[in-house]
Amino acid sequence: MEGSCNNRCHFLTIFLILVAFATSSFMESVSAARPAAGHTNTEFIRTSCKSTTYPKLCFSSLSSRSTAIGVSAQLLAHESLTVTLETVQSTSAMMRKLAHGQGMTPREVGALHDCVEELSDAVAELRKSLGEMKQLRGRDFDLKMNDIQTWVSAALTDEDTCTEEFAGKVMNGKVKTVVRGKILEVAHMTSNALALINSLAALHG
Repeated sequence: MEGSCNNRCHFLTIFLILVAFATSSFMESVSAARPAAGHTNTEFIRTSCKSTTYPKLCFSSLSSRSTAIGVSAQLLAHESLTVTLETVQSTSAMMRKLAHGQGMTPREVGALHDCVEELSDAVAELRKSLGEMKQLRGRDFDLKMNDIQTWVSAALTDEDTCTEEFAGKVMNGKVKTVVRGKILEVAHMTSNALALINSLAALHG
C-alpha cells in the first residue's frame, strides 16, 4: 500500500507541477498580449490623428482613451467629440468665473459674456452631435453623418467668433493670454474632431 501511495503521490506531485507551470505560462502570454493590444490601439490613434490639423493635440487628448477606442474609427470620432465637449464646458465655466472677478473693465466683461454665449451654443451643438453619433448606423447613416458634420462645423464657427473677441486690444496682459489660449485649444480640438468625423464619413462613402 505504501509503495502504491508513493507512486500515486509522486505522479500527483508531477501533475500539479505541470499544471502550475502551464497556468504560469498562460498568464505570462496573456499579460504579454495586453501591452501589444494597447500598443496597437495607441498606434491606431497616432496614425488617425495624422489626418487632423493639430495631430499632437489630437494624440495627447485621446491616447489615454485607447482602451475605449480600440481600433474603431467610429469610437475614435465619438471619443474625440466627448473630450472636446468636456473641454468646452470647463472653458466656459472658467470664463464665467473670470467675468465675475475683480479688476475687469466693462469692455473685458462684455467680451467674456459674449464668448460664454458662443461657447454655450457650441456645447449644445456638440451634444447633439454626440447623440447622433450613438445612433450612427443603418440606412440613414449618410443623413445622420451630414447632421453631425453640420453641427460640429457650427460649433467651430462659434468658437472662432469667441476667439475674435480677444483678437484686438479688448483685453491685455496675462488674462488675455490665458483666455485666448484656452479658446484656441477648444477650437483646435473641435477642428480635430471634425477631421476625424470627415475621415469616418469617407470610410462609408
